[in-house]
Amino acid sequence: MDTIRTAYTALPIPPEVLAELRLRDDAGRPCHAYAATEESGVGSPLRCCLRAVAPGERIALVAYAPLRRWAAASGAEPGAYDEQGPVFVHAEECGGPDGGEPGRYPFDRPGALRTLRRYDAAGRIVGGRLLEIPAAATQGFDRALDEAFADPDVALVHVRAVEYGCFQFEVRRPN
Repeated sequence: MDTIRTAYTALPIPPEVLAELRLRDDAGRPCHAYAATEESGVGSPLRCCLRAVAPGERIALVAYAPLRRWAAASGAEPGAYDEQGPVFVHAEECGGPDGGEPGRYPFDRPGALRTLRRYDAAGRIVGGRLLEIPAAATQGFDRALDEAFADPDVALVHVRAVEYGCFQFEVRRPN
């Protein structure tokens, strides 16, 4: 899977998960595709390819449970920390990230607020941090992620938009 490269790797929703979400989302609802308009999705973040929705693209708004998906693959038991929320994805397979602009994180608009929620190997929240994306966005994200992974208990970080609480992307502990 292609990813956007910075000091850390921003991970999109994996293709096999997207295939499932395009049939039935994590809330059990069928996927409803539509063409994006200014009123319904244009400019919103696509979690399949980590870029903004363009006018006319076929997209879907689906419920996604990122920690549940990670826990199922890793054997973790997140319990009450399991949650789901809305994410935009392409309605059909899109090929994933194209690499974006080298050295940038997705959806890194200076001034936007993000929360970096930290999870341990058991799937429990072990901290978090509010980040107002600075003008030097990549360096701001790198510092916040350095801080998160300085804690040896942190296995992964979910980056979320503060305004809507939406999952943006995941970063896993570097090997």
